[in-house]
Amino acid sequence: MPMTIEKLIQENKQNNPNADIKLIKKAFYFAKKAHQGQKRESGEDYIIHLLYTAFYLTKLNLNSTTIASGLLHDVLEDTKISEQELKKEFGKEILFLVQGVTKLNKIKYRGTKRYVENLKKMFFATAKDIRVILIKLCDRLHNAQTLRYLAPEKAKKMAIETLEIYSPIAMRLGIGELSGRLQDSAFPFAYPEEYKKLISQVKDKYEKRKKYLKKIKPIIQKKLRKKQISIIEIDYRSKRYWSLYNKLQRYDNDLDKIYDLVALRIIVKDIEECYKTMGIIHKLWRPIPGKIKDYIAMPKTNKYRSLHTTVFCVNGKITEFQIRTPQMHEEAERGIAAHWYYSEQKGLKAHLKKLISKAPEKEIQWVKELGKYKEKSKDINFDNYLKSLKIDFFKKRIFVFTPKGDVMNLPENACCVDFAFATHTEIGEQCEQAKVNGKIAPLSRCLKNGDIVKIITNKNKKPSRDWLKFVKTNLARAKIKNYFKDETAISKKNIISPIVKKTRPLILPYKKTIKALTIKSLNATQSKKALKVSVAGQTGIKVNFGKCCSPEHKNKIMAYITQNKGATIHKANCKNLKTSQKKYPEKILKAKWEK
Repeated sequence: MPMTIEKLIQENKQNNPNADIKLIKKAFYFAKKAHQGQKRESGEDYIIHLLYTAFYLTKLNLNSTTIASGLLHDVLEDTKISEQELKKEFGKEILFLVQGVTKLNKIKYRGTKRYVENLKKMFFATAKDIRVILIKLCDRLHNAQTLRYLAPEKAKKMAIETLEIYSPIAMRLGIGELSGRLQDSAFPFAYPEEYKKLISQVKDKYEKRKKYLKKIKPIIQKKLRKKQISIIEIDYRSKRYWSLYNKLQRYDNDLDKIYDLVALRIIVKDIEECYKTMGIIHKLWRPIPGKIKDYIAMPKTNKYRSLHTTVFCVNGKITEFQIRTPQMHEEAERGIAAHWYYSEQKGLKAHLKKLISKAPEKEIQWVKELGKYKEKSKDINFDNYLKSLKIDFFKKRIFVFTPKGDVMNLPENACCVDFAFATHTEIGEQCEQAKVNGKIAPLSRCLKNGDIVKIITNKNKKPSRDWLKFVKTNLARAKIKNYFKDETAISKKNIISPIVKKTRPLILPYKKTIKALTIKSLNATQSKKALKVSVAGQTGIKVNFGKCCSPEHKNKIMAYITQNKGATIHKANCKNLKTSQKKYPEKILKAKWEK
């Protein structure tokens, strides 16, 4: 049954008695008119997608402004509605949120896993407000749930993006339920064969575990009531398939090593009763050493709190119990959004102040300044709280793309030369021209979030001292200075050998970047052996001779490149060389005696 405005309104009334129903209805009819005639791949009217986005925001207990923004989140990108028109109808705040979602739509995962962390940071830096991210996460959830209507290749790409970017972001904000639903929707399309194999492997085990826990539930219920523990709820939680799949990779695909396939969850009145409940469970059944986790005393970085213990339960079956309070459970399901709900419902300034002080700006490691909470303000209210919840930890960072889709993390006002050196030293030294978003740009051009930068190099190009006037990164500044420092030193000491054609340090084509070999003077005081060897076809390179094999003129030889001592020459059949070749094949180069 498709989502309707009536169902959305009903859900809002149940979740939030103070909901602004008039605003939500206005946003719905405005969006419906703007998207009139537009269809989804499923054949449904586009407004259905917007209703689902708003419905999932309602489930997170977000306020009416955010829900209205969810209904309107695509009007700037997909309709003829202008920013001025949207602002006139709904005000600055809703315009700001919709603009934020529109910007996030431009960020795409391009399949380079090593840069996933930077892409997540870029996501936060672009959004500027947590509510923008929550709208985008709910938008993605419905998109992920309708992947079956897309072409297989497109569905797979979106599914992988959901697993690599969106689900982890939801988890870092502590929204476990939303993160899990994103995973469940995306896993079958991202890795269909692995998904089918896992389902066939665990389906029966899930059912058996559930039946087993049904027998355990009355036993623990009876014992807790006898000890006068206030039981709010006892239920079991099945491990999500994507989470299980990843955990199995760490345990050699051995299901018998996964103890939390289905766990019994106990919700009690307060923290004191949490610890009492754990003590009762440990008296009933022997706990497994190392499997007791106190996330109340030491919460996870996303503010998750709970007690976990794994015991040898009835018939010796290893079973996990999770114990928490109602508030901990709400936070585990809704994460940061739960704080807003508590703040809006309680209405007491002192209580609100206390709640806000607990908001997770310290617990989320890489968003340390997630919000600037006005704890000292006497007039703090929910609206001010939301407005203050801006992400500015990354305001002094920018995230730009390479042509291949890798994300580079640079300081604010970094230029094309900074980007070039961040990519590779050789690219930085030889950069001649830059293209930003497909257009030629000066090397001093300040880059912005989301720019796609391509550096055009020239082997004959050298760094310019003028670059020091506009580069921002310490890396670029140091590389430029080192270049001129080396060049000056070579010039002053007149150490260039007649047989060395280049004045620059030798850079050899290794598979991995290593320091350039130092070119040494070949005067009469040096070993004559240096004149007898060429490495990778080049002579005049500082060389040492391996003491392990003492190579002579008649032996076939190879060179092992060291970090600071140039090349060490070994016999081609040297055992030490062969051992090194297995570990560091990129450091072994051809060498030969010169006539």
